[in-house]
Amino acid sequence: MAKHALLKKKPKRHLAPLGYIFTASLAMVSAIDPYSGTMASASTVQTYEAPIEQYQSLTLVHQSGDGFQRVDFEILTGASARSLTVKAAPYPEPESAKGFALAQVTERGWNYDQFSCLVKLWERESNWRYNATNKSSGAYGIPQSLPASKMASAGADWRTNPETQIRWGLNYIEGRYGSPCAALVHSDEYNWY
Repeated sequence: MAKHALLKKKPKRHLAPLGYIFTASLAMVSAIDPYSGTMASASTVQTYEAPIEQYQSLTLVHQSGDGFQRVDFEILTGASARSLTVKAAPYPEPESAKGFALAQVTERGWNYDQFSCLVKLWERESNWRYNATNKSSGAYGIPQSLPASKMASAGADWRTNPETQIRWGLNYIEGRYGSPCAALVHSDEYNWY
């Protein structure tokens, strides 16, 4: 008998089933999101309509997203056009400083999106602490008034009363920028408002 006839033939392994399983696995991972259901989905987007001013125009850009409420504004100022995204602020306790601020924002005819911008702005400035002091500039209070004594125009208790500081801060924002969102845009660009 020939030498090659005595050798056993090895069975051929079929790689096709393994390839099929691998391909099916990739398709399933691509088609099925393993993280679905872990984040809440936003059902609405808050809107912001800014007053038309000569030095800037604001265009609302609705953005869909998975799990985040967004307020997104595209600020068009020539070469420095950019975008600002603000999460909707949680609804505050009525007795809190933020609750008072929301009442004041609403009283001025501003929408909840303006309150969201205000929350972000003053969290950045003072984290809503009535006694916050900037060591380098001396800015003071929730709105970080500079000089701090300017808040005396809103009440003699400006050093210790968050409501007095909020009233003054909102008057300042309305007079200088027109709205909290416009003040936030300025703060984002220049690191002060």
